[in-house]
Amino acid sequence: MRTRFGRAWASGLSALVVAAGVLAAPGAVAQGGAAQEVAAQGVAAQAADIPAGYYDSAEGLTGDGLKSELNDIISVGDQLSYDEVWAGLQASDEDPANPSNVILLYSGESRSKSLNGGDVGDWNREHVWAKSHGDFGTATGPGTDLHHLRPTDVQVNSIRGNKDFDNGGSEVSGAPGNFTDTDSFEPRDEVKGDVARMILYMAVRYEGEDSFADLEPNDSVNNGSAPLHGKLSVLLDWNDADPVSTFEANRNDVIYEQFQHNRNPFIDHPEWADAIWG
Repeated sequence: MRTRFGRAWASGLSALVVAAGVLAAPGAVAQGGAAQEVAAQGVAAQAADIPAGYYDSAEGLTGDGLKSELNDIISVGDQLSYDEVWAGLQASDEDPANPSNVILLYSGESRSKSLNGGDVGDWNREHVWAKSHGDFGTATGPGTDLHHLRPTDVQVNSIRGNKDFDNGGSEVSGAPGNFTDTDSFEPRDEVKGDVARMILYMAVRYEGEDSFADLEPNDSVNNGSAPLHGKLSVLLDWNDADPVSTFEANRNDVIYEQFQHNRNPFIDHPEWADAIWG
């Protein structure tokens, strides 16, 4: 059975989690079965390693002012080539229970790092913000930004395609708990918040200032090649309902420390999603 959460209850829960300084395991607070996935990965909840002073200039801001300041903060860093993304994902999405494997985003499967490629049974580089939404392809910048690139099964990636995110549809073959229809894709409950925070990161990081389109979330599906990604109201629900996991927080640290040297602010401060778009 798929889990659904109300904004008011989930928002209050997220606030308590953040206030306590604890980042919950994937759905461990709000979803009964997710704790087993955490145990299987051999991890425990912990806070992200936010560098001192990193967000000082954003404190106390809301709305467009907060969005603009976060853009200034997270635009400072390095960019990877598309080939370098392979090594980045092998580090950022490493299975904590088996360092020879990565965890696939949609299926949750642990698969060998060596099975990267384009054949059936391989994992490839999923652009969570679909690369056709803004037509940036695999260009260095939004096309190679590890903060929204994740390992996924080749066939599941193909099923997702460039669909916007929303609730509903039929269960995806090869990825139980994920659902899709003609115009949208719903990830499993344990990574709904991850997906939301990746989409919102892209909307803050890429504001049309560096030769790429101004990426923005909207409350629609069927966005096609427009530089828009939906569905915003659903993404905000998912951000509230699925707190930041240890795996997600560690991923943010690895990308910051080893590769791009910038952070996803919505992993460090999930409450900023509502402060900007709520």
